[in-house]
Amino acid sequence: MPDLSSTDGDLGDILLRRGRQAIASHLGLGEPPPAATDGLLAQRASTFVTLKSRGELRGCMGSIRAQKALGEDVVANAIAAATRDPRFPPLTADELERVVIEVSLLSEPHYLEFGDEAALLGQVRPGVDGLIIFSGCRSATFLPQVWEQLPEPRRFLAALKHKAGLDADRPAPRLMAATFTVRKWTEASATPAPSEPQ
Repeated sequence: MPDLSSTDGDLGDILLRRGRQAIASHLGLGEPPPAATDGLLAQRASTFVTLKSRGELRGCMGSIRAQKALGEDVVANAIAAATRDPRFPPLTADELERVVIEVSLLSEPHYLEFGDEAALLGQVRPGVDGLIIFSGCRSATFLPQVWEQLPEPRRFLAALKHKAGLDADRPAPRLMAATFTVRKWTEASATPAPSEPQ
C-alpha cells in the first residue's frame, strides 16, 4: 500500500474524483481522468470501488493484487463496479447523480496458516480485517466493511464460502486464506463529476 501518512485526506479526495469522473466519462457525460503518471497515483496498488444508491449497494468491484498504478486501478474498478458487477444491471447516466462512491485502498494480503476453522477465525479481526479465501480455481473476498452486516465470525466465513461457490461446511484445511486491511474514503453525498486538475 502506498505511504499515506502525510496525504491521506488529499489522496482520498483525488481517488473519489477519479472514480466519479471515470464513470461519468464511460457513460458519455464528460472527459476521462488524466493519466496517473507521478506521485502516489503512479505507485502500484489494489483498490475496490463500491457504489451505493439511496443507501443500498449498487455495485462493487476491485483488485486483490497490486498490478496497476493506483490512479489507473481506481479508474478501472470504478467503471467495472458501474458496468460489470453481475449482481446488478449496468449503471445508467440518469442514475449517476444518485450514486455515492466509496474507494478502499488495500494492504498487501497476509497469508494465514491454520489447521481448522477455529484457528483460521482466531487470526481474523472482526471489523478490521478483510478476508480472501481460495479453493482450487474458486475464490472470494469480503472487505472489512462487510463485518457491519455479518458481525459473527462463523457467519462471515460461511457467507464468504457461499460467495465463492463453496459449501458452507467445506473443511477449513481445504482452503487457503489471507487477510488484509483497507484505508477507505466515501463521498459525503452524490455529486457531479468535477474535472481533475491537469
